[in-house]
Amino acid sequence: MSLLNVTPLAEKAKRYAWFAGAVSRLRLETDEALASGVGVPEEPGGWWHQYVCPTHGTELQFDPRETDAETFFCPHGCVLEGDEYRGAWLVFKHQERARTALSAAALYAATGEAGYAASANAILEAYATQYPRYPVHPDAQPWMLKGKAFHQALTEAIWATTLLRAVLLLQDYEALIVDARKLMQFCGLLENSMADYRSILIHERNEPANNYTAWLNACLACVYAAQGRADKMERLLADKGGVQHHLTIGVLPDQMEFEGSTYYHLFVLRAYWIAVEMAERLGFQTEDWRGEQGQTYRGMLDAVVGLSAPNGELPALHDGPYSRVPFARETAEVFEIGFSRYRDARYVPILREAYRQVGGSPERHGLEAVLYGEGEWPPHPGAAEPSRLYGSAGFAVLRHPDNPLSVLADYGPHGGSHGHDDKLSIVMMHGSGFVLPERGMVPYGSALRKAWFARTPSHNTVSVGGRTQAPHEGECVAFIAEAAYTYAWLRSEGAYEGAVLDRHLWVNRDIVLDWFEVRLAQDDTIDYWLHFLHPLNTDTAEDEASWISCGEWELAGADEAYTYIRPLRLREGSGAVALASGEEGSRVKAALLPAAGAKVCRFEAPGLSVDPSRPLDGVVQRVTGKAARFVAVFTAGDAPLTVTQAGDCAAAVACGGRTFQFRITEEGLRMEEEKE
Repeated sequence: MSLLNVTPLAEKAKRYAWFAGAVSRLRLETDEALASGVGVPEEPGGWWHQYVCPTHGTELQFDPRETDAETFFCPHGCVLEGDEYRGAWLVFKHQERARTALSAAALYAATGEAGYAASANAILEAYATQYPRYPVHPDAQPWMLKGKAFHQALTEAIWATTLLRAVLLLQDYEALIVDARKLMQFCGLLENSMADYRSILIHERNEPANNYTAWLNACLACVYAAQGRADKMERLLADKGGVQHHLTIGVLPDQMEFEGSTYYHLFVLRAYWIAVEMAERLGFQTEDWRGEQGQTYRGMLDAVVGLSAPNGELPALHDGPYSRVPFARETAEVFEIGFSRYRDARYVPILREAYRQVGGSPERHGLEAVLYGEGEWPPHPGAAEPSRLYGSAGFAVLRHPDNPLSVLADYGPHGGSHGHDDKLSIVMMHGSGFVLPERGMVPYGSALRKAWFARTPSHNTVSVGGRTQAPHEGECVAFIAEAAYTYAWLRSEGAYEGAVLDRHLWVNRDIVLDWFEVRLAQDDTIDYWLHFLHPLNTDTAEDEASWISCGEWELAGADEAYTYIRPLRLREGSGAVALASGEEGSRVKAALLPAAGAKVCRFEAPGLSVDPSRPLDGVVQRVTGKAARFVAVFTAGDAPLTVTQAGDCAAAVACGGRTFQFRITEEGLRMEEEKE
């Protein structure tokens, strides 16, 4: 074995102060899972995306101690039964068994306790025996590449890489006792099915860039490492759609995975890291691997850092969970491997947040730390991230080092099957997390996926005619990052026929300014949406008194997403609207200059994908006409904030003791005046 920057697990206890605690937490998790024995399900799994409550949209609960289940529970108390839930539960059970095998192998490697090696071997032996008995799954949906142990070959590839990593880890420590004939049969069956599906994807469907391909590659790389077949690995590395080629076709020049999803970006990078490890085991040098436009594994890590909130939270761009324990574990694995190779302090906030989501503590713990962690984290991550334009993925990030608020805007490609109708949408971040969030995505078996979470009204952008946007790509007209400010001018001309949407964003040390211009070919309704992570409130009794009951007024729309929105109160009067969100330490003020003739409505709508039944607050401005201008200003803290009209195309902003005057022109947004 020849792995870069890898310390034998028993040596880590001598080198790293955090290691003993990480082992202790891993021991608790593994012992809990092993309390139910080392058996594996005789039934294959189904599709995990069906493990969701149809009433609340929440993922159902899974208990790793449970050996069998026919009844399934929603966190809100719903009790569900049915074959689809049973099949999804089996996915979780199979994945837990594989993780437990790897965890037990890691504990043996770290502690030398023979009982853990025995448990890992027993699970591996059981799967080597059982896997040939699974048929090609008869219940898989027609669009799927069918697996044996699961509906999807993709799920099977991910599961198998975990099992084979356990095999190789035991082999490293001369503790593998699984029947060699059964193990080679298991590897042979995997190799045949993964190679067949890879051929279908790359040659029959002509989809070599698909994220599936990265995982089929990773699984085959594990098989070849287990077989000791450097010749097969060499072909896999050099093949069309292979491990090295996939960097060129699956990752954009700005280092983002081509679907523009934070989740699928890390999903693919995790597969890449597994393939890299397996190639290094067989003696291949991987340090210089890169795509034809300069794509690298380090570049992919840095791309995520550039998008993340200062506290390490990741925006749920396009499809992907807002937060979910399995995803947090995957994030920890990806960035632990990255830190082991590059020792980049900028990865630490993301690692801390991932561990916090897994176990409540931002310190290293569990399998990802024990197996992949190297070195000591530096006490500080260093300088704040700068503004950045992702030209090929179509994201713009606007920051100022002295402003706790920053903005991420999505103007680029739709994202294919994982895209949302969200062009010119923004995510606003605070030093302590999100202000205007992306909600994330519920499991795909939920009706809310397409009816709400992927639709325009659930995003911080504009919809026209009560309809969701058409899938399309916007453009960045201008992006200027100066020491004093960052400015982005983003445009969409494909969301609605005859509509031109221009969003101008400005960030300096005091404020975030959002100036949204809409021009239509004919009269229609225009809705400007802002969704807040924390409850909305007002500063004064006078502000609160300006809001009245909605009465018979309805926020109607042609798209079904409008049926999920519950209007609460309407704004009376034509003056600026003052709002606040968050608590002390993360409080954000907003001042809205309503469009001429706008109705301003506070509402609540389904919440984050973690639990859609817990609504989020929002505010929408509705205008009917051929044009509209929406101006909103945000600041962190309690400084006084106002925005007023300053002419036909100008607005004056006062924040604390400073004032700014902005004007829109044919050349874009301009700050005409700044005074202390």
